[in-house]
Amino acid sequence: MSQLFSPFDLAGLQLPNRVVMAPMTRSRAETGVPDDQTALYYAQRASAGLIITEGAPVSQQGNGYLYTPGIYTDEQEAGWAKVTEAVHQRGGRIYVQLWHVGRVSHTSLQPDGAAPVSASAIRAEGAISYAISPDGQPGQQPASTPRALETDEIAGITADFVAAAKRAVRAGFDGVEIHGANSYLFEQFLNANSNQRTDHYGGSIENRLRFLMETIDAVAAEIGMNRTAVRISPFGRLSGMKGYEDEAATWLAVAEALETRQPAYVHLSDQLTIGGEAMPAGFPSQFCKTFTGTLIAAGGFTKETGEQALQDGALDLIAFGKPFIANPDLVERMQHGWLINEAPREAFYGGTGSAGYTDFPVWQEQAKTEQKNN
Repeated sequence: MSQLFSPFDLAGLQLPNRVVMAPMTRSRAETGVPDDQTALYYAQRASAGLIITEGAPVSQQGNGYLYTPGIYTDEQEAGWAKVTEAVHQRGGRIYVQLWHVGRVSHTSLQPDGAAPVSASAIRAEGAISYAISPDGQPGQQPASTPRALETDEIAGITADFVAAAKRAVRAGFDGVEIHGANSYLFEQFLNANSNQRTDHYGGSIENRLRFLMETIDAVAAEIGMNRTAVRISPFGRLSGMKGYEDEAATWLAVAEALETRQPAYVHLSDQLTIGGEAMPAGFPSQFCKTFTGTLIAAGGFTKETGEQALQDGALDLIAFGKPFIANPDLVERMQHGWLINEAPREAFYGGTGSAGYTDFPVWQEQAKTEQKNN
């Protein structure tokens, strides 16, 4: 019997299946506010067991990409409320991903043109921000050199995550996912190369974990650990992240710290499919022996490999990213063996209106069109 399409109890939230729509930056919110197209986009995909939204910056400082919908103003909160209402009306469940990019940003996106912030003043080599070019046009720009956060500023960023989580609950989200993956701010603190601090947020493994764990605890104190989740990318190499001596021990310490907290879920991002490197062989099994709570993974799964991972007992839920772009009814397509479309790369990021965003058909519409054309 298939496990992929079986129900799952996610910390009290009943999921109709184990297919998760992974967070994907789409850069479609021209004003930084979720709009009617945003609501339609997510509602179309409501048959997923769980939707995790694109990253929503928790502050202007936390933004590294133009046209991403934030969650730090009243207008943004109201926009997200329309999204959750549309998803819930179609029977869906939805978490919002809370995001601070840290050093993967550009001065043109920062308050008053300031430098981005990070654990240390170390530039992210090769990192790209979608920002404003010197000629005033939007485009890809090398990430700016950051400044190191002062010790007393760090609590303020944790407070931004708490405020965003409160907004998320008011907007009707079923929970929040704290983005600790893919080279962004929390990973910049975890990684001993990007974190060269000498205060109690740097140096030892315990110190480098402190910021992420303090933020998880603060968010959970406000909205409940059962509605608080986290995404991480062990051995991540995106945007200038490099290996370091105690890397495996660091990530297992993360697993141990999360085991004591039991968040709603932990979401592992394997970066092989997004231009990074795969996690070392055997590490995922080590991780799930240490963290025994609900585990999601994303990383190029198919229906078959996702099912196998569930059957093997390594994972509880399987996240699919790119297949959801061109297949709003991905769950039904996989369930019935219907054709799964591939989205053109130009549809991945940016654009306006419905094109390449909400204009992908469900199977029944597609089949009728193909029948007419034949």
